[in-house]
Amino acid sequence: MGVQGLTSFVEERGVFFTELRLRDTKLVIDGSSLYHHLCFAPDADFRRGGDYGAFAAAVRDFFGALRACGVAPFVVLDGGRGAEDRKLPTLRGRAAEQLRAAHGLSRGAGGCLVPLLTREAFVQALGRLGVPFVQCFAEADREIAGLANRWGCPVLSLDSDFFVFDLAGGYCPLSHFQWQGVRAAAPQGCYVPARCFSADRFCRHFGPLSKALLPLFAVMNGNDFIGLEALEAFFSKVRLPRGCAAGRGGKHLRLQGLLHWLAQFAEPAEAVDSVLKYLKKHQREEVRELLCTSMEDYAPSDVNLEDFFQNGCYECEAARRADVPQWVMDALAKGKLAPLVINALILRSTFLRVQVENMQRPSAHSTALPIRQVIYGLLLRVSHGAEDATPSKQTNELPVVCEFDRCQKTLKKTFVQAASLPSDFCDDRFPLDKLMEVPVSSRQMLLLETLGVKMSFLEQIPSHLQLAVAVTCYWIRCSEPKVKLNQLKALLLVIVSGELQRITNDPDPTVLPAEDDSIAYNEFLKWKEKKLQNNDFDLDAAHSFCQWQCCLQMGLYLNQLLGTPFSEPDLSFTLGPLCTDCIKSLNQHLQWKTCLSYLQKWLSFIRFC
Repeated sequence: MGVQGLTSFVEERGVFFTELRLRDTKLVIDGSSLYHHLCFAPDADFRRGGDYGAFAAAVRDFFGALRACGVAPFVVLDGGRGAEDRKLPTLRGRAAEQLRAAHGLSRGAGGCLVPLLTREAFVQALGRLGVPFVQCFAEADREIAGLANRWGCPVLSLDSDFFVFDLAGGYCPLSHFQWQGVRAAAPQGCYVPARCFSADRFCRHFGPLSKALLPLFAVMNGNDFIGLEALEAFFSKVRLPRGCAAGRGGKHLRLQGLLHWLAQFAEPAEAVDSVLKYLKKHQREEVRELLCTSMEDYAPSDVNLEDFFQNGCYECEAARRADVPQWVMDALAKGKLAPLVINALILRSTFLRVQVENMQRPSAHSTALPIRQVIYGLLLRVSHGAEDATPSKQTNELPVVCEFDRCQKTLKKTFVQAASLPSDFCDDRFPLDKLMEVPVSSRQMLLLETLGVKMSFLEQIPSHLQLAVAVTCYWIRCSEPKVKLNQLKALLLVIVSGELQRITNDPDPTVLPAEDDSIAYNEFLKWKEKKLQNNDFDLDAAHSFCQWQCCLQMGLYLNQLLGTPFSEPDLSFTLGPLCTDCIKSLNQHLQWKTCLSYLQKWLSFIRFC
């Protein structure tokens, strides 16, 4: 969510904040805001697919700073779009903005774009660090506010909606949270310097204004769920205090005028009645319902996240009404299923996020379409148990999913038919709610057949890399235009360097790393530092690697939906900035012999596949 213009309005008036020394407390963290904040590092290169290793290190450092100050974090992530899909217009607008940003980056302009697998890398990092987290069924704001109020602790976010919620422990914007500047103060110990927004100070400044009217202020000003069109008649006719009527000042003046105008009312119902007087009679009841429904977005949630963090149980009435199988809801809450899966299941609609691609070519997501179709088939498969169900009727019955994806430089809606599945998965004994009862061998086989790889080919690959290698084989076979050899070598080099980092920095205590491994990894770090200073950018190579990330993303999602028959690759070691000119100078470094031997082995393996 988000209230238009509210963050800059509050920031301009620092009197609404109090200084806070955060220590020895629980802290409820808006996970979506946090991973966006951490991935937008000043020195990040958004053109080359993201440096997930550096991102994972930032996540580790952030939670390390909290731990040093005795702060117990609880991360809450957004889930799907919700059964009512009320944010669809807003999400379409944001997708168009991301597309414009990606196009600018592809042409050398500045800008920021969240790398494709950032959310997945964040979830993996939380699990590795042992940070408690939950992924909600839909938008997380109400559940974040409810949990923070239950515990009386602050909320950490960058979402302006938290200026509106009545939070007992206050709202700390990430922009004022100095986690990199932890300070010591005897005898209490370390603390994080922060600023905390005070709704009481805010309301006293305007009127005084009842805090119960802040939700109405938010929806009248426009947030992610409601636009201003329905209320333009009100703003064009009402005389706002201090000469702030529409057209007579900036947007901040209108915000200020609206707050002063609302301060004359004791409760929201009275204010709504006054708003409706400015509208035509035939509009009033529709607008009343719209305002009242939108204000409920700031009411307490029926989901008790404390139960989840104590007992691992996520109970959600909206999910029950949507008839989501319990195992799916449990997996979603634990971050073992992606929001795309729940959106496809209950909305039959998904957004495919753009990357820095060659906009003259088909979307990089096109390469992974067959994988997505299998995902949709598993989620939405229909019963073929009727005796008259002929193969042709079965094909006609296959459900369709609406995908929002890039076409050239515009956002386009495409309808994609789900895949027809093998007999093991079409049997009436195994509807979606019983998918985990399908034998593991059958689930593994479906994944391998989708990727076009045989298990015998993967046996020589370490188990934690088998899925990444299988996806790479699929990418080589399905990408268009075809993958070039130096692109494949560059990709394998990144994977191998990740392996060397893992072996060197987090070795198996029973096995000492070989000296060559350490030497090769140190040389790689020197080379990487030098290469990242090179501003050359190959858009066609970047497009090819975007296709690989799309394939890996959908391979991960399919693997998760099938109950992870393969181990997930650690994205912080598997992915990094990709550069194809690295191979040209590789043979000049004798210290690279370990890397070269790995590369030679894997190249021969993948050619054989």
